[in-house]
Amino acid sequence: MNKRNYDLIEKYMLSCMEDSAHDKEHIYRVLYAALEIAKEETNVDHDVLITACLLHDIGRKEQYEDPSVCHAQVGGEKAFRFLREHGFENDFSERVKHCIVTHRFRNNDPPRSIEAKILFDADKLDVTGALGIARTLMYRGIVAEPLYTVTPDGSVSNGENDTVPSFFQEYKRKLEGIYSKFYTVRGKEIAKKRQQAAIDFYESLYSEVSSSYQNGKELLLQIIENDG
Repeated sequence: MNKRNYDLIEKYMLSCMEDSAHDKEHIYRVLYAALEIAKEETNVDHDVLITACLLHDIGRKEQYEDPSVCHAQVGGEKAFRFLREHGFENDFSERVKHCIVTHRFRNNDPPRSIEAKILFDADKLDVTGALGIARTLMYRGIVAEPLYTVTPDGSVSNGENDTVPSFFQEYKRKLEGIYSKFYTVRGKEIAKKRQQAAIDFYESLYSEVSSSYQNGKELLLQIIENDG
């Protein structure tokens, strides 16, 4: 990829990024992780990969404004139109679109090309380990969701069977199981190195808040009973 094309694509990406949890630094981390993964793969079209990495989240604004919209689908269509309008070949634009459309965490439309699999893995690496915890907490704060929910008996839920959104629910629903979802060898290796940091944080946070509720309620009941 020549610098003129890179600058053109990067400029368009920057004009689309408004979500602080999916900001331009997320884009660069995904790009750099993708290049690291690509070193261990063969027959990778780096022009397709770099373009897809740069543009993979340009549909976030539309999804934020309308949660029923899939940012991957919208982003793929936007990327295709942008590339075609700027003289890129149809086949190239279609391949980039496929990468973007299939990068989201779901099972009904899996990535097929090596570039799409690399983008998928690179994007998922950004929700692993300490970084994934930090980004999840940031996003939950943006949408005003709590860290955890409290069960009817007054104890703190670990998030496993929750229907109400929270950080603990997101950890159990997505973050905990993501380490088995990678397509590439290098992606799996990097994720595995990060996994324990996420486990330790979740377990420490759950232990701290649950023990606080348990001990605090017992102390409160003792004081209330004694005053009575």
